Amino acid sequence: MTKILGIQIKDRIDEADKLQDVLTKYGCSIRTRLGLHETGSVCSPMGIIVLELAGDTSEWTKLESALSAISGIAVKSMEF
Repeated sequence: MTKILGIQIKDRIDEADKLQDVLTKYGCSIRTRLGLHETGSVCSPMGIIVLELAGDTSEWTKLESALSAISGIAVKSMEF
C-alpha cells in the first residue's frame, strides 16, 4: 500500500517550526517530500507539502494526527 499526504500550511512563518519538528520526528516514515509555494515579488505565506509515506503503517497514523494537531494546517490523504 502507498499513502500520500497533502498538507496545506496557511501561514508558513507561524507554523514552520512546529511543522518541521513533526516532519523530523517521523522522518523515517517519509519516502518523498515535495514543497510548493507561490513566489514572485512577495513570497506567499501559504504553502503545500506532498508526502509519500513508507515503512511502518502505524507510524503513518501518528504522523497524520500530529500534523492535524497543529493549528493553521489542513491534512488530506490518499491511499493506493
